[in-house]
Amino acid sequence: MTSSVTVTSTDAAPDPGPRGSGRRGAAGVKALPPTVRFVASKLGGALASFSLVVVLGFLLFRMIPGDPVATMTRDRPTSPEQLAALRERLGLDKSIPEQFVDYVSGLLRLDLGTSYVYNRPVSEMIGERFWPTVLLVGTATVLAVALGLWLGVRAAWRRGSTFDRVNTGVALTLWSVPQFWLGLLLLIATQGLFPSRGMRSPVLPDDPVAQVLDVAHHLVLPCVTLLAVIYAQYMLVMRSSLLEEMGADYLTTARAKGLRDDLVRRRHAVPNALLPTVTLVFLQFGMVVSGTVTVETVFSWPGLGLLTYQALRGPDLPLLQGVFVVLAGSVLLMNLVAELLYRVLDPRVRES
Repeated sequence: MTSSVTVTSTDAAPDPGPRGSGRRGAAGVKALPPTVRFVASKLGGALASFSLVVVLGFLLFRMIPGDPVATMTRDRPTSPEQLAALRERLGLDKSIPEQFVDYVSGLLRLDLGTSYVYNRPVSEMIGERFWPTVLLVGTATVLAVALGLWLGVRAAWRRGSTFDRVNTGVALTLWSVPQFWLGLLLLIATQGLFPSRGMRSPVLPDDPVAQVLDVAHHLVLPCVTLLAVIYAQYMLVMRSSLLEEMGADYLTTARAKGLRDDLVRRRHAVPNALLPTVTLVFLQFGMVVSGTVTVETVFSWPGLGLLTYQALRGPDLPLLQGVFVVLAGSVLLMNLVAELLYRVLDPRVRES
């Protein structure tokens, strides 16, 4: 007689409790499309960087020597009671943590505060100076990209020639030159040929075309100063990228098929070598915006750079903090665009 023994397993199914729900949540995150995860991670990193910039910017400008109240009341007979009342009105009588809380709460409301020196909303002043900086930086960047790519392609394709050696030497020299020093040299060398101050003439004609030409005339020297420095980066990166591509097997195959050397360069080598340069354009655009302080100061160009210099003389803390947030935000935004664009342009990044 056969006896049957029933064995009860103690390995029960996973309990669909809180731990199971956590696993399902993690699995749900992993189930997101790779593109969504990539964009979310980059956005998170940009927000974390911006938060750090806000904190560092607030603390940094409070380390600048100088008393805003003393600067505002310079050469004016002011009693201690009036100074104390002015400090209270500006919020300078509060502790640093209290000032930081007020500053962050204002940022969340898109309120950058009121300038100590000019007694105007900081956002309004930045809005007035933003477009002159965009005009200067945008024009210089477009010209620098076109010139840098053109020279970089030809220097790489004629590697070792006199053209390559001369252009590489000039690019390296200009890349190492301080922008303000180059601007001063241009002012001396072109004295009388171009306006040296401002964006417009004191007396403007009624003709819109003449007004545009007047702004373009004032734009020449600051634009050439920026162009001479930033084109060199694009030229050197494009040259290096194309030199790496020139030894690739697909170019040898294209030549073996009988394609002319010009077609091999234009249709095969250059498009693949453009990826690092395109990324650099967006990365550097934000840096150029934030680096126009010296150029705009030398030529009195009424942009964010000159506004930053004027705010430092106070120090005008709300104005400094507002300009710093805008410039840092532009750098972070361009970095984010560059990372997202590189994923679009390079299939190898999409597959990773």
